[in-house]
Amino acid sequence: MARLLLGVSGGIAAYKALELARLATLAGHGVRVLMTETATRFVGAASFEGIVGAPVLISEFERDPMRGAFPGEEQAGHDPIGHLELAGRCDAYLVAPASANTVAKLAAGAADSMLTTSFLACTAPRLLAPAMNDRMYADAATQANLATLRERGVEVIEPDEGKLASRGEYGRGRLPDPEQLLARVEAALPAGDRPWDGLRVLVTAGGTREPIDPVRFIGNRSSGRMGIALAAAAAKRGAEVTLIAANVDLPAPAGVRRLDVETAAQLAEVAEREFATTHVLLMAAAPADFRPVGVASGKLQRSEGLELLLHPTQDILASLSAKRRPEQTVVGFAAEHGGEAVERARGKLRRKGADLIVLNDVSNPEIGFESERNAVTLIGAETEKEVPIDSKDAVAEAILDEVGRLREKRGQPAS
Repeated sequence: MARLLLGVSGGIAAYKALELARLATLAGHGVRVLMTETATRFVGAASFEGIVGAPVLISEFERDPMRGAFPGEEQAGHDPIGHLELAGRCDAYLVAPASANTVAKLAAGAADSMLTTSFLACTAPRLLAPAMNDRMYADAATQANLATLRERGVEVIEPDEGKLASRGEYGRGRLPDPEQLLARVEAALPAGDRPWDGLRVLVTAGGTREPIDPVRFIGNRSSGRMGIALAAAAAKRGAEVTLIAANVDLPAPAGVRRLDVETAAQLAEVAEREFATTHVLLMAAAPADFRPVGVASGKLQRSEGLELLLHPTQDILASLSAKRRPEQTVVGFAAEHGGEAVERARGKLRRKGADLIVLNDVSNPEIGFESERNAVTLIGAETEKEVPIDSKDAVAEAILDEVGRLREKRGQPAS
């Protein structure tokens, strides 16, 4: 995996950097940590060292016991210049949290610590996650410094809004959650080192809404969580991901291009346009099967009653499958309720012309709509594989593993 350099400056949000280091290490990345002297007042260097399995460096005059190596790598036979070696070998450098003082130093090109000197010497993607009091963040000096860094190609990860460290204060300045930070770093990694580099993946998510009048609609309970998880997993593997979101309230994963739609007709139009340049289609959205024949121009009155005439919506998956090229992989989803679900999914596989159907039984309350967890059965021409109950992120990884096996078996190119 990647070699990640994590810079930690002084601020109460430094405790979140510990979890970021843990998540990055669990993901298989080699992590080295650089701290400012002030950061050690909030979090001890030994905590990071225990997590990443490598010494933390603070001063540019310190000798690096690992001689510029990242965990899992062979050390050099000589003592290199520490701040140059780590900066030159990393695949990405994230400073999180970046205090107002550190932001000012980096914008000015100051080099007074291991963190700042390495930042100057780094030619890999550089990311910055400012975290501070909302008034400090909003100050003109901080905003000017961040603008300068953006102009120089540094990716600035905007802080979240919420409760701040100062008692009773609320505003923008919170460090984003470690999962989000890691996703942003992984999205910034150079192409060529990840298994799905070169693949273009189209994911649909959520449920369509077919209007009855200006305030009422026909829809379903799909939250879009599974589609979001798939988009995040594909981006993490290096794919260029486009997400078509049908009424999804969740944010798009880092590095994912998002297109919002509302109705099945809009979903069909955008999906058809995007499918032409796609290698993998993951049709996780739940389009409504029917739409009202006409849409009332004004709100219908309850006292007048309501009688609806419905027409079928377009079969988007079957329509796209009919236009597929040999190198394209098409994955459909089937939300079934109760008995004979596998037989119905196999029928859908044949009718739709898909390579794989992801079946989940929404009658199980543990994995129904809005749930954080899922369990699916992967149905292919020669496949019937159970994926047990787990987080939707883990289920997404299992689905993409099967897609990868299908493509490898068929010798389908990445691009």
